[in-house]
Order: sequence, then C-alpha cells, then structure tokens
Amino acid sequence: MLALDTYFDTYEAQTPDFVARIWLGDTYAGSHEFIGRTTDRDETNIPMVYLVDDTFGGGELQNLILEKDGTGRLYYRLGLSYAPTDLKLDPLDMGFVVQRIYEAVDDPEDVTRDEDGVWHIKAGARVRVRLTMVADNRRYHVALVDPLPAGLEIINPALAISGSIPQDPNSSDYRYGWWWWGPWFEHQNMRDQRAEAFASLLWEGVYNYSYVARATTPGTFVVPPAKAEEMYSPEVFGRSSTDWVVVE
Repeated sequence: MLALDTYFDTYEAQTPDFVARIWLGDTYAGSHEFIGRTTDRDETNIPMVYLVDDTFGGGELQNLILEKDGTGRLYYRLGLSYAPTDLKLDPLDMGFVVQRIYEAVDDPEDVTRDEDGVWHIKAGARVRVRLTMVADNRRYHVALVDPLPAGLEIINPALAISGSIPQDPNSSDYRYGWWWWGPWFEHQNMRDQRAEAFASLLWEGVYNYSYVARATTPGTFVVPPAKAEEMYSPEVFGRSSTDWVVVE
C-alpha cells in the first residue's frame, strides 16, 4: 500500500483537467475532454485509407501527433488493426520466433512434405503437431495459439474416449529454480479449431509444445500461421508461415 501511495503521489498528484487532441499529419482527427478522476476512456479510429491512399497526404508517411492541453496525466495507446491481403504469409518475428511442423505418430509414411512445402497426410492417420517458440527476452502473459487444419481433429488426452496417445519422445519439462519442475505453460485448451497454451511468465529461451490430431476429412486446406503474443502488449508477437495441408 505504501508503494501504491508513493506512485499515486508521484504520477497522479494533479487531478485531470485537460483536453487531448490528435492529428494525422495536418488532418485533425478528434479530441476528448477529461475532467476529474475516472476510468472512462475515449477511442478514435482512423480508417486505413488515410494511411495507404495517395489521395491523402500525397502518398507520403504522415506523423501521428498527440497534444494535451491542461493539467493531469494522459494515458494513451496506439494500435493498428489490419487484415493481410495475401493468404500466404511468411514467418514474422516481432518479439517471438514461432515454427510449426507436422509429424507422423504411427507410420513415418503417414506424413510427408513435398518440395513446394505442401504437407501430405493420409486420411485416418494420427499426426503430432509440433510448435517451437523462441523468446528473446522475458515475456509476460503469453498466449501461443495454433489454428488447426479443417481436415484434422485434435485428440484430447483428457477424454476417456481418446484412447492411448503415445508419449512425445522429444517432450521435456522445464525447471524454474529449485522449487518447481513442470511444463512451461500453466494452462492449455484443446478446441475444435485450434490449440492454445498460456503462461504468465516466460524467461528468454526456447520452448516446445505439441499435441496429437487425427486426419478425418480428405481435402486441401490452408492453415493460418501459429502465433505467439503478449496478450496485454499485442505488438509483441511472432508467427510461423502459412501452411498448405492435403489429407488424402
């Protein structure tokens, strides 16, 4: 409590009484008045067309300018929401490196990869999906999410009807000091369309995660990249590449 009191006296000594304004280049984008202490927030959305269309700003990059007029402390966050125009995405490292591969569980011939990078899986085969995640710094509240090919179904070991699932020969637990030995993640979800693993704290290092699925539906499927991110700082993230999977 003493630390919180010191923080408040240092950073919140003045009662908010100000107007916040925002510009994109020379274009006024909006403002909001903050009076008194409140948890209310205001959100300003700028269409992507203002950022990429030559009609606005002559095709040049525009500065995003914030101004505060008055007393008190302004808290703000700048974010970008977008959708790629190309289904084929390359790996991207913005704080995490993520790699995904598919492995056969029962017969090595059940899963192959051709020279174009397309995965071929025999219908009915069990497949181990292996993810490798590299954190180059200490990370907090991390989520690792892997979309599942539409032709596969996750075999959940927690269900009695799943039967016996072979132990991953490359699995390993991680020791955090001398007091705990266990997996790097604290919780995982086996969903219909994806697998998820969560950790509140990750030290820098290499982490592995795997699960087993069964190829149930023949067809050709586009698989979005696996992604790791800090949930409360989503600008810190990383992804694998897009994959093509053929179940035949």
